[in-house]
Amino acid sequence: MADDDYVYDEVTGEWRPASEMAAEAAKAAVVVDSAGTVLADGDSVTLIKDLKVKGAGQTLKQGTVIKSIRLTDNPEEIDCRHDAIKGLVLRTEFVRKR
Repeated sequence: MADDDYVYDEVTGEWRPASEMAAEAAKAAVVVDSAGTVLADGDSVTLIKDLKVKGAGQTLKQGTVIKSIRLTDNPEEIDCRHDAIKGLVLRTEFVRKR
């Protein structure tokens, strides 16, 4: 992008430099676990409390290790797999990075 590219910011109602808007969007997209550690695709996490899984009739116990997570569009959720549960989505407030 060139320095003279501007984007309309609907929140503030102002025209702002595109580079500034892109930097803010990247900063807002940071995903953190319950301890504030930054998460990335492929990380392993540990559950910090027992979680009942809706639709599976199963409970994931505290200390369960979930390997190879994937980040979603929502910074408060991660997509992952467990041995018995495929397509599992967990809230980041219930996990800690290993």
